[in-house]
Amino acid sequence: MQLLLTRRRILLAASGIGLASFVPAAGATEEAMAGAIRDLTGEAPLAPGKVKLELPSIVENGNTVPLTVSVESPMTEADHVESIHIFNQKNPQPYIAAFHLGPRAGKASVATRIRLADSQKVIAIARLADGSFWSDSADVIVTLAACTEQ
Repeated sequence: MQLLLTRRRILLAASGIGLASFVPAAGATEEAMAGAIRDLTGEAPLAPGKVKLELPSIVENGNTVPLTVSVESPMTEADHVESIHIFNQKNPQPYIAAFHLGPRAGKASVATRIRLADSQKVIAIARLADGSFWSDSADVIVTLAACTEQ
């Protein structure tokens, strides 16, 4: 997205008016998230269960939201989690992270911190060695949004 910086916009920004015109709107939508998930799973069905997504239901600051994803799996050579993917609904990019695992990981669990632009749904998807996809989701209320601060 290109921003056209005209003399008028620069003067308005310098006076404190029209600052929002310099910040591009977040492009993520429910459809963008669904498209990103479809790019991962293709035509495979997405089943609920086996995945446990843990994150606070209310966060004061969206700049650092802790989350943990664990997946029920014996983590053997024949039956293990190959990858865990995190998606969100309203950030500028719907695909947050991907973690690749193997049977030697011993445990299918990852933890990280993410930024959230607004109150939204977060989805965790696990791909198992048999090609199946499992998911869990959580709604998060963000009182001070991230990704929009300067």
